[in-house]
Amino acid sequence: MAGELPEYYFRVRENGAAVFRVDTENRQRRIEMDQIAVVNIRNGEIKPQGDRTLSDHDLDHIRAWMEDRARVLAHRDIDDIYRAVDHLNLTTQWAQSKASEAQLEAVTDALLLAMHDLRSTLVRKKADRLLKK
Repeated sequence: MAGELPEYYFRVRENGAAVFRVDTENRQRRIEMDQIAVVNIRNGEIKPQGDRTLSDHDLDHIRAWMEDRARVLAHRDIDDIYRAVDHLNLTTQWAQSKASEAQLEAVTDALLLAMHDLRSTLVRKKADRLLKK
């Protein structure tokens, strides 16, 4: 590996990460990763691994990673929605210009139900926002 390794490594999990301290200062000059904590992004919980006590330095790095990770996930969420809009447009074009009757028959009911559900939710949420104003 080229360059200097980070002091901490975060193995991403479903709701957070396992946190490892990276160590290359040993006789064999091998990379050793010692798990020091598990973090949960959703509830902000940081659990030390085993009998460990996390230093302020550890906690500062972990909290900074959690804040950065929350920003990344929020960006991905909105990006996924914009991609869904693109897919809906592409699906419309496909249905209009390329789809066979058999293909349309196979997907029409599922698409109509999904679009109805989405439309109902969006209309309800918009009405709630308008009433709050």
